[in-house]
Amino acid sequence: MAGSDGPDEPGKTGPGGRAASEGDGDLERRRRDLEASLAARRPAGRGAEQGSARGGVAGYGQAFRLSSEFIAGIAVGAGLGWAIDSFLGTSPWGLIIFLLLGFCAGVLNVLRSAGMVAEAGLKAPEKGDRRTDRD
Repeated sequence: MAGSDGPDEPGKTGPGGRAASEGDGDLERRRRDLEASLAARRPAGRGAEQGSARGGVAGYGQAFRLSSEFIAGIAVGAGLGWAIDSFLGTSPWGLIIFLLLGFCAGVLNVLRSAGMVAEAGLKAPEKGDRRTDRD
């Protein structure tokens, strides 16, 4: 085969100038090195499967916690509004106002729990602030 890029016969050199069997051995050695490197970085098979299962359960737990905090904020707001309306006779304004305040409180509680908003009374560190907890 005149004009082919590969070796015509066993033992002849290919496009890289190396013998075909020499290139295969080098390729096999690099493959084994890569497999060993990946195996060292990969977690154990059973631990990885259990970790993903626990991550799913933890995700359900966090979702339940966030949703219950949101619903509790709305329920407390509605309850306070209804109680104020019953006591003062301002129906339905107390219920409407406190229902909206309960909704805002529920959203704020969810954001705090998710770590999107700092806790009340805690100041977020400024960009150039180098203070630590020891200061």
